[in-house]
This record gives sequence, structure tokens and C-alpha cells, in this order.
Amino acid sequence: MLDEASACTESGRGKNTVNSLLLFDFDGTIALGDGPVLAYASQVGAALGDRDGFVDALREVLSSADGEVLDGYDAVRRAAVARGADSRLLSRAYLASRTQLATADAPVDAPDGLADFLRAAAPLAELVLVTNAPAIRIDEALDALGLAGLFTRIVTSAGKPAGLDAFLAALPADTRVLSIGDIWHNDLAPAHARGHATALIGGFPDPAATPTYRAADFATLIPQLDAWLRP
Repeated sequence: MLDEASACTESGRGKNTVNSLLLFDFDGTIALGDGPVLAYASQVGAALGDRDGFVDALREVLSSADGEVLDGYDAVRRAAVARGADSRLLSRAYLASRTQLATADAPVDAPDGLADFLRAAAPLAELVLVTNAPAIRIDEALDALGLAGLFTRIVTSAGKPAGLDAFLAALPADTRVLSIGDIWHNDLAPAHARGHATALIGGFPDPAATPTYRAADFATLIPQLDAWLRP
């Protein structure tokens, strides 16, 4: 995901009294599909005067990702910079693409089994969504994904990885944490460094990743998460 420079914002429905906490990333973790990335690529391509060519090139990158690329958004950034894009163009294009989130222009899907898992986990842990994305259409996306109201807190523009480390540092010392995401560097490494559990789902290859749990998809991960919730 693209890092946001602005301070993080939070929303939610109040905290649980339990001291276990499940942290979830958004793009690539609970919101699946290339729709938002392709929408970003389309906005970048339009700004560069080559919408179709840029999107087609990005599709090729997504189909053959290497260890240098963090995720699809990073792939767009790298390709755009190579064509002369600056940070202002990228920021405008990214924000424009987020206004399309969870529409026909940037569709997303929820992982199989996620909604049922969150409902079952709610009495056992605080469920927190932490994303580098801005708040633009996050609520609408969660509604479209069938996940509205299932997270205790939503932290947007989090500035991960540094922002995640700051979030973790502010927790009570006895909080059990399991961080779940698709990018080791952003979503999991700060939690791992503090001795917390981590779960890596799918994602681009990262030889530095040493998660507690690893799975190709969320449904495969559920038994491990259940075991962690009931130590």
C-alpha cells in the first residue's frame, strides 16, 4: 500500500475489555482483487497520457511479481516513476482512485469465511483495522464486503510501518497481539519486532518474512487464528 503522510484517524464502536487484539490490514488482506490497483494505474496512466498502455504494462507486472515489489501499489509507483511521474502526480492519481473504491471501476471481494470469523472472534479479542489508505470510501467498502460494523476500531492513514509501531507502543503492556496482513514490511514486521504474533496471507514474495503463521488465503489461516484466540 501507498504510505500516507497525514496523521492517522480512528473510528469505531468502542473497545472490548479483553486484552487480546487482532490487527487487520485492508488492501490485499480483507479487500481482495486487483480492482483498486488497476484503478490507480488507470489514473496514473491518464495523467501520463497513456492510460491503456500503462494499465497493460501494470497487468504484466502483477502477473509476474518479484521480490523487489512490495505490492500492486508499489508496482504502480515504480512503473510511474520510471516514466517520469513525480510524487504530486502519484498522490493525485491515488486519491482519485480511492473515490472509486468498491465501485464497478475498482471492485473488491472479501476473503471466504472472514465475516463469520470476525463475528465469532468478537467476544475473544478486539478487532482493529489498520490501513495506510485514507478514510475515502472505507465505510462503503466495508459495507460492500459484508463487514460493516464488525471492527472495533478503524485506523486510516496509519503511516505503516512506523505508524503501526507507534500504535503498538501505545497498547497496555499485557496486550496479546496478532497482526494479519499481506506485506511483511508494513503490516507485520513492527509487530514481530515487539514479540507479537504475525500472520502473512498471500502477498508478494519477501525473503525477509518470518511470520508466526503463513497461508495462501484467509480461509486456510482460520484454524491457526482460532488456536491463537484460545490459548
